[in-house]
Amino acid sequence: MVPIWPSYYKDCHTVLFIVDAANPNQVSASCIQLLSVLSAPALAAVSVLVIFNKTDLPCCMSLAEMKSLFRLDDIIASAKQPITVMETSTLEGTGLREVLQWLHSSTRH
Repeated sequence: MVPIWPSYYKDCHTVLFIVDAANPNQVSASCIQLLSVLSAPALAAVSVLVIFNKTDLPCCMSLAEMKSLFRLDDIIASAKQPITVMETSTLEGTGLREVLQWLHSSTRH
């Protein structure tokens, strides 16, 4: 699906970028995709929420580990967009209220 993402960028008001925190093999690919999304000119002014999901699984990495592997502090410092980071477990519902609150407040303009 990644190759067709850019065809939707012009209609985006926010970006929810979801990462499987229980799959360390996907971290580098996810980081590369996030950088691609952030560098898209059509998304230069949209708010971005990076969600580390599946925090309920025993094999999931901690938020600190994920942020370190993604070099998220560096990405946030150099990005044009405001970036927020959250953890969720869609299975347990943990963090979903916060995601919905962020989405509501980010789309109010």
